Amino acid sequence: MVDKIFDRSESVYVKHVPLKGRGVFANIHFKAGDLIERAPTWGFDDEAANLFMRTGLLEYYFVRDDLRQKADLMAGYVVFGFASMVNHSLNPNAQTNWADGDAGAWVSIVAIKDIMVGEEITHRYRNI
Repeated sequence: MVDKIFDRSESVYVKHVPLKGRGVFANIHFKAGDLIERAPTWGFDDEAANLFMRTGLLEYYFVRDDLRQKADLMAGYVVFGFASMVNHSLNPNAQTNWADGDAGAWVSIVAIKDIMVGEEITHRYRNI
């Protein structure tokens, strides 16, 4: 069994975190403001959200608080890549930033504090 699964750039890796499941860890030093990962997403409506409530996918979807006030029709977003496995913290070292374009919505995980090698990358969940 492999203990760590690295992203393509080998800047982050995924490993098991007791009591949390999978988590994302720094393999390089990140400074506040550094981009950790950018990932594509797939938006879904309330009808699909009701289906997700009955599956394990519920644990992996994101809610955008930046659009909910603007009559966004998406109930949430499935985020692809390692960004979907960044765990929650009340004292996070990263944040989620959203961007929209012709290729759809993308999410970026950006360091808000310096993150040391081996440190778990965390952000604040918006949908709990």
